[in-house]
Amino acid sequence: MFSLSTTVQPQSVWNLRELGLSDLGTQQLDELVTRVLPHLSPQEAPLAFGGQTAWRTSHLSTHSFFHNKHGFSWSRVPTPVFSRLHPSPLQSVCTDLQYRPALVQTRGFKTLRSKTRRLQSAFERPADSEGFTPSFMKGFLTRDKGIEVESLDSMVKNKNIPDGQQDAFKRGFAEGFLKAQALTQRTQDSLRRTRLILLVLLLVGLYGISKTPFISVRFRTTSGLDSAVDPVQMKNVTFEHVKGVEEAKNELQEVVEFLKNPQKFTALGGKLPKGVLLVGPPGTGKTLLARAVAGEADVPFYYASGSEFDEMFVGVGASRIRNLFREAKANAPCVIFIDELDSVGGKRIESPMHPYSRQTINQLLAEMDGFKPNEGVIIIGATNFPEALDNALIRPGRFDMQVTVPKPDVKGRTEILNWYLKKIKVDPSEKLESANIIARGTVGFSGADLENLVNQAALKAAVDGKDMVTMKELEFAKDKILMGPERRSAEIDDKNKRITAYHESGHAIVAFYTKDAMPINKATIMPRGPSLGHVSMLPENDRWSETRSQLLAQMDVSMGGRVAEEIIFGHDYITTGASSDFDSATRIAKMMVTRYGMCEKLGIMTYTDLAAQSPETQAAVEQEIRVLLKESYERAKALLKSHAKEHKNLADALLMYETLDAKEIQLVLEGKTLETR
Repeated sequence: MFSLSTTVQPQSVWNLRELGLSDLGTQQLDELVTRVLPHLSPQEAPLAFGGQTAWRTSHLSTHSFFHNKHGFSWSRVPTPVFSRLHPSPLQSVCTDLQYRPALVQTRGFKTLRSKTRRLQSAFERPADSEGFTPSFMKGFLTRDKGIEVESLDSMVKNKNIPDGQQDAFKRGFAEGFLKAQALTQRTQDSLRRTRLILLVLLLVGLYGISKTPFISVRFRTTSGLDSAVDPVQMKNVTFEHVKGVEEAKNELQEVVEFLKNPQKFTALGGKLPKGVLLVGPPGTGKTLLARAVAGEADVPFYYASGSEFDEMFVGVGASRIRNLFREAKANAPCVIFIDELDSVGGKRIESPMHPYSRQTINQLLAEMDGFKPNEGVIIIGATNFPEALDNALIRPGRFDMQVTVPKPDVKGRTEILNWYLKKIKVDPSEKLESANIIARGTVGFSGADLENLVNQAALKAAVDGKDMVTMKELEFAKDKILMGPERRSAEIDDKNKRITAYHESGHAIVAFYTKDAMPINKATIMPRGPSLGHVSMLPENDRWSETRSQLLAQMDVSMGGRVAEEIIFGHDYITTGASSDFDSATRIAKMMVTRYGMCEKLGIMTYTDLAAQSPETQAAVEQEIRVLLKESYERAKALLKSHAKEHKNLADALLMYETLDAKEIQLVLEGKTLETR
């Protein structure tokens, strides 16, 4: 809107350069003047420009205040950052609905122009608009440099404006045009910046959402990004790195020979099994064996855990199986190792918790059937629960070769300990002896347990500030694993210490004087874990089976603690410390009666499911178990009463030294004095 109320005297001709509009072409100028000042007849001109109030009336009024102020309609503002020539129908409908005339603030006064001209000016909109640029600035922004620039006089004279008002109109036109241009440009820049910021925030938000576990897994699965499977070269792992499982290595040597020289087998018409199943407890070296096979044959190694295949989305497990085998076939010969095979190859059952697991195992079966004979892809699976695998998976033609990987025996444990002791600094004078002694005292340890033992010993030596690991640190690590860490901060009164000393001495006395009991390794009243004391046994050799005399000796040793409490402190002062001892003794007695056929009354019949037996049989079994426990208790009591002096001396030594090894226990029981520590 132009509102120039000051009367301007006639002066020389104003051209576009003098008005600051030198870049405006003739065609654009004519369009702008026509929009601002419609063509008036000689009869209408005096009414429009007569008197001092002529320039107080708006001749550029539209249907809203926003349009008058900014030079473009409010409905032109929410344009997309990247404008389109053909907006979507939904966008057009929403935009038109939002800016209906009833919802837009409109002016309440009338213009002096005719109704036809007013409506034409108010609702005029270029058909080729691609943004929110005002229609009257289209020509200016185009900047046609080739059009000749001429004076503004000819434009004004054609509108029948009185001579006294022409210069005022030209100057007002220029000022208003420049102000509208600046305001429009600022508005455009502000809106562009706002939209750019919102777009960046939106993209950042979408990126953050895509990284959440729920969305990212689905995105990677559906987009194919999860299909990449990278093989690993195992050149630095061979059978030399695998200790304590010689039989398993010998069986897997056939697989290595096939991968190295397949023609050796095909020439005779034979073929190697497609799958090899490694069965054994955790930590026995199943994964290491599979890596060693790939390393010996110098072929790619594909590792996958059974739990990695299934997700909460349908088809993810089957898709990953396909990707794995497709990559393996493309890089044959190679080894595919699936750890925890029971997670993906378990028996197919209807389960609401895993409704799509059948798809995964079916895909695995299909992929294994899809291999051609001697194709050069070996699948090695490892599991702790072979009984949980689906029967179709372990039939001939799939995982038909089963290799057992047991816990190492004393020879295997010695080899494993020597292997790991080479990697740390050990006292040379104790190195060989340490491995043999620790191997004897770690019955039931797996290779992973022995590695942890050596590492714990090295950490203990470092904490104590020593330069090398000695037998003391190895024994400390073994006791920590077997009995738990020492609880030196526990405050135990003298009465409970005395009870604990006699209790543990009772175990040691019975073990020392019973013929078929295991040799004593150590006795201590230092609290470890949940117990206040402990007596550890050290078998001379691994026991592959146990005799009836050995089982009874174990029961007698278990009874020694409670018997000692009853003899020394009386029946009314026995404690709850013997609960675990009774559990062990009862378990042995029950196995002797129900599983081992070592009961004369019930004979050699086994009773696996005791609850399914008749009430008379159940009562007979319970009676025989009670008889065995009672006899064991009486034998321990008789032995402790006959060695009361040794019992007291050993308890006093434990109260003084807290921990005694096998040699020190023998000296005390022989009546000799211990050296001062």
